[in-house]
Amino acid sequence: MPSAPATIAFFPEGAYGPTNNCVGIADVLRGRGHRVVFIVEESFAGTLEAQGFDERLMRLTPPPAEPEVPGQFWKDFVRETAPVFRTPTIEQLQGFIAPTFQALVDGARHVDERLREIIDELQPGVIVEDNVVAFPALPACGRPWVRIVSCNPTEIRDPAVPPPFSGYAAGDRARWDAYREAYESALGELHADFDAFCRERGAPALPELEFMYTSPWLNLYLYPDEVDYPRARPLGATWHNLQSSVRATDEAWVLPAELADGNGPLVYLSLGSLGSADIELMRRLVGELAGERFRVIVSKGPLHDQLELPANMAGAEFLPQTSILPQVDLVITHGGNNTVTECLHFGRPMVVLPLFWDQYDNAQRVHETGLGVRLDTYGHTRGELIGAMDRLLGDAELAGRLSTIAERLRRAPGTERAADLIERLVGEQPRG
Repeated sequence: MPSAPATIAFFPEGAYGPTNNCVGIADVLRGRGHRVVFIVEESFAGTLEAQGFDERLMRLTPPPAEPEVPGQFWKDFVRETAPVFRTPTIEQLQGFIAPTFQALVDGARHVDERLREIIDELQPGVIVEDNVVAFPALPACGRPWVRIVSCNPTEIRDPAVPPPFSGYAAGDRARWDAYREAYESALGELHADFDAFCRERGAPALPELEFMYTSPWLNLYLYPDEVDYPRARPLGATWHNLQSSVRATDEAWVLPAELADGNGPLVYLSLGSLGSADIELMRRLVGELAGERFRVIVSKGPLHDQLELPANMAGAEFLPQTSILPQVDLVITHGGNNTVTECLHFGRPMVVLPLFWDQYDNAQRVHETGLGVRLDTYGHTRGELIGAMDRLLGDAELAGRLSTIAERLRRAPGTERAADLIERLVGEQPRG
């Protein structure tokens, strides 16, 4: 441990998933006496402060005409591009992946000068970032920085690992080459342009067709061994798998009386803060589960006022997920990396309905390792959904496997492991 408390800056992507992941690690470091500062979008102003952290605000886009809510840009973006989610992943490269990377790259350009101002002001002992594109201010500042990959680890490229965002099986390489060619076609020009910008701003050249650097100091990812991918090339010494990284900051949650007094398996339905913006899909899923013998907790999301729940359900716009998961029997999820790893951390089976980004990869990996069921998000029938739920709930062997995984993960919290590694890095730096 460092001989004195340090200033540690966390810089998560402007969405709840990466932010929540960073909060869990930051909470441990704060408890050990360090000063933790979050660099967050203005739309998140006060969100981290309410949890006891310092904030420094920045913008990834020009100021809007109207006040924003946290992550509003991405909620609107996802809702407007939702029709693309009904197409095969190789077609989503042009329709969703490339526009998403374009928006992210534009944000990195816009914020670069402000990031340098914040770093100069804070003089942090280390910067911890959780993003999917590079911000040249970090490698250019000369200070140690940590990369967290809180997405599916296909983001960490390897010839034996399926291409990212494809949702392709690890054991069937028939379509990998075609997908990689389509990826290069969709993103090659954007990558070359962003690479030139990064080098102009004093950062190194980007890796081939990758939008993110590997930190020369410390790189962290979180994916339990039971679902992690075999690799052709071992990751280097700077890489560490946290297995899972579950925050302990969520408030307690009590099952509402209308569900507590009922019978039947307790199910948690969440498509994440972004996926739930597809209100028609949310209504469809609620309809498929209405009147069934399940009791359902629904994370209603940003359009909560447009979603009515039947008698066997209860929910709210925001729910403390890590407090709910230990109480339920099964989870219906979009396949976000946090939710998948948290389900395994608490030993809960999953029905995965992927929508975009790495959710397809998580859905496929859960399915092919037998820890849940992947369904066609828009093409499944009600019978398929209910049948999958019944099979998972009735599988005693699966329940035993999940219990074993959960026990292992909870014995060695990833948040503590991350804090140890970050403290070690801080302690290795010379003090001025």
